[in-house]
Amino acid sequence: MSEQPIGIDELLERVRLGLDRVTPQEAYDIAEAGGLLVDIRYAALRERDGLIPGALVVERNELEWRLDPQGSHRAPEATGHDLRTVVICNEGYASSLAAASLRQLGLRHATDLVGGFQAWRAAGLPVTATT
Repeated sequence: MSEQPIGIDELLERVRLGLDRVTPQEAYDIAEAGGLLVDIRYAALRERDGLIPGALVVERNELEWRLDPQGSHRAPEATGHDLRTVVICNEGYASSLAAASLRQLGLRHATDLVGGFQAWRAAGLPVTATT
């Protein structure tokens, strides 16, 4: 007997049960302590709203390849499976799914930012304009 399909809202709820999601201030503190902020917003949003200083920008469709510490296409910042990693999307939805995917790759401290970039900006944390 096959499982009944679930909707995106239920999937998101299930995924978030496995994440220790963080607030904007907690994300800032993680970055200050050597963790990695990963901005997966698409280019138009980054151009419109700006960037988080020091965040690694990775398009969502490249995320797993760039963050897998064992991958041949990994970013230099992907230093190991124990790296504290906070995935940031625009409002905190796609980032939950992305963080769960990173967890499946063994990045056991991957999580996401509650409210995404918009919450970061609303908290008055640093944002720089794109050039």
